[in-house]
Amino acid sequence: MTGSTYLPLMKLTDDKIALSAVIPEGVEGVERPAGDAQIQPLPSAVGTYLSAAIADNTRRAYRGDLADFLSWGGAVPCSPEILAAYIADRAEVHSPHTISRRVVGVSRAHVSQGLPDPAKTDLVRTMLRGVRRSKGKPQRRAAPLLKQDLLAILSLMRGTKGIRDRAMSLIGFAAALRRSELVALDVQDLEFVREGLIIHLRRSKTDQEGVGRKIAVPYGRTSACPVKAVRQWLEHGRIESGAVFRSISKGQVIAADRLTGPSVSLILKGYAAKVGLPAAHISGHSLRSGLVTSAAQIGVSTYKIQQQTGHRSAEMLARYIRDANLFENNAASFLL
Repeated sequence: MTGSTYLPLMKLTDDKIALSAVIPEGVEGVERPAGDAQIQPLPSAVGTYLSAAIADNTRRAYRGDLADFLSWGGAVPCSPEILAAYIADRAEVHSPHTISRRVVGVSRAHVSQGLPDPAKTDLVRTMLRGVRRSKGKPQRRAAPLLKQDLLAILSLMRGTKGIRDRAMSLIGFAAALRRSELVALDVQDLEFVREGLIIHLRRSKTDQEGVGRKIAVPYGRTSACPVKAVRQWLEHGRIESGAVFRSISKGQVIAADRLTGPSVSLILKGYAAKVGLPAAHISGHSLRSGLVTSAAQIGVSTYKIQQQTGHRSAEMLARYIRDANLFENNAASFLL
């Protein structure tokens, strides 16, 4: 069971819980409990579930955030005053979002050891509010790939890569998938039915426990049909199991390994630049936001859009819809 992680600053070794591997043993700045407090017997099966409680990306983020605090000169445990000084120093070089995330990492280092959490004090909370007010900037969102933009880039797709990219772009748009969801798709997640395609999404950003949900993608009414595009890609690549979207060599050889999230962004940026779109603002999220914005522009109800995107609340969805409707019945249009 070596290597299992506990919340996420504890490591299971020889069926016993020892202090975190966030910072390796012996690193200055992390005070480890002495004697019996350092090792507590637990059933070996516990490690599997403790490790699964936190996503790998979150665990890596905690480690990096705590490492930055320690390299600055902090220690665990620390006082609220020390953490406030760290926030003030890092506010000169980092965004409020980055600082808030790093404070969470420091907080977890304390909570996981049963230490008082300096991040919960009024001093630190007030410091964070001050940083957000002084240094805060509008959140930068990926530019949506609207329907007309999507059709424009589809015309550029040729060869084996083009068949893959066409399927990836159309299904990402039609199902409003995040890039992580798109690259995680396996053949067994796709169910072709009479009406089109049902995607069985096993896990997502807002579904870390793997409850899963179904997304319906109907046959398209034009040549840009996502269902036909996916089927064509699978048949062309002779892909019967495993990853749906895979890397392709310069010699047009389809590999077994799946595409990565950053690869999706780079592919979309490349096509966007060729059709004159602002490539710097295009990302893997542009397909998802493009579906939301395009649907809102033609009057699709918020409920039906939310059903496709899987947003838990309408609040986040409303941001896209407000942007899509900025010019609809605009007050100035009636006056000038």
